[in-house]
Amino acid sequence: MERLFITGIGTDVGKTLISAILTEALHADYWKPVQAGLTPTTDAATVRGLVQNSVSRFWPERHRLLLPASPHAAAAAEGITLHPTDFQLPATDNHLLVEGAGGLLVPLAPGFLLADLAQQFALDVVVVSRHYLGSINHTLLTLEALQRRGLRVRGLVFNGEPNPATEDFITQHTGVPIMPRVRPETEVTPAVVSRYAAAFRAWFGL
Repeated sequence: MERLFITGIGTDVGKTLISAILTEALHADYWKPVQAGLTPTTDAATVRGLVQNSVSRFWPERHRLLLPASPHAAAAAEGITLHPTDFQLPATDNHLLVEGAGGLLVPLAPGFLLADLAQQFALDVVVVSRHYLGSINHTLLTLEALQRRGLRVRGLVFNGEPNPATEDFITQHTGVPIMPRVRPETEVTPAVVSRYAAAFRAWFGL
């Protein structure tokens, strides 16, 4: 059974899209532990709108915070402090996708990072990388941080415009499993997600 934590090398690299694709590919349950920013929509609502199977269950966020900011700052704005004991994995016998917020070392509270949450649940990690100036460094730092914490990288997804030189370097330098590439789309629809999900199902051997 897959228990996957989805993180990115930074913000706006496509975690939610990849979460939707993986949810559809595995017919998995989906959980976003902390949502910071509720407008114009939430990540869970986006994923729910892109997933077509009738098996996936969408578990409610443990914290829904108004401010679109780092979770620790969004929580502080509401007089809340997040604690490790706040969070329990959904009780499901299905595959489970857990989507993070921002990058791996985003703070949930002083001394409590998203990486700590993934470690608390012993989840395998899917890393989403998108090419931009500095993305090699951010990708390698993310993978190194996971290795230091003893967290298994289930796969690395390159999302967006291809850059073969960058991707070849990261692949050869790290040796992590590479998942199917996701390319830019003019519009992300359930049909687009379903098409990519088929490639990911094959990658998982399903």
